[in-house]
Amino acid sequence: MKFIYAFVTIIFLAVIGVGGFVYSGIYPIGADVAHSDVEYWLLENLRDNSIDRSSSEIKVPPLESAELLLAGGPDYKDMCSGCHLKPGKKQSDMSIGLYPTPPNLSERDHGDKHQDDDAQQQARRQFWVIKHGIKASGMPAWGATHDDQRIWAMVAFLQKLPDLSAEQYQVLTASDVIEH
Repeated sequence: MKFIYAFVTIIFLAVIGVGGFVYSGIYPIGADVAHSDVEYWLLENLRDNSIDRSSSEIKVPPLESAELLLAGGPDYKDMCSGCHLKPGKKQSDMSIGLYPTPPNLSERDHGDKHQDDDAQQQARRQFWVIKHGIKASGMPAWGATHDDQRIWAMVAFLQKLPDLSAEQYQVLTASDVIEH
C-alpha cells in the first residue's frame, strides 16, 4: 500500500511540476534560442520515427517521367526554395531565421540521416513531409492545397535536385510547363 501511495504522490507532483513549468512562461520559445542537446535529440527522434511509421505504407509511383520533373520544378521554386534553397545558394533570409535550420535540399549531403536510404524510402518520406508538414518547424502541410499528383511531381524534382547545376535549375523552374 505504501508503494501505491508513493507512486501516486510522485505522479501528482510531476503533473504539478510540469503544469507549473508550462504556465510559468520561463521556457525560451524564441526561434533564435537553440534547443538543449536533450531537447534536440527528443524532437529529432520523435519527428524521424513518426515520419518513418507514417510513410512506411506509401506506394511510390514511377518518378522518372519528364512531365513530373517539369511540373515539380516551378512548385519547388515557388514554395520551397526560400527555405530549402537552390543550387549554388548557401542561405536565404528565410533559412537563416528558421530554427531548426531547414536542410539545403540542393546539396547531396544536407545533414539528413535518411539521405542514404534507398530511393523508394526517401520518396515515401519526402511525399509524407510535403503532404503533411511538420509541426512547429515552419514546414507547411501542402496536402491541404495540392493533390497527390502535384506532390509526387515535387518529389520527382527533389530526387534530381542535388545533381542539377544552377543553369539546369533555372531551366527546369523557369515557368509552369504543366498547368495546375
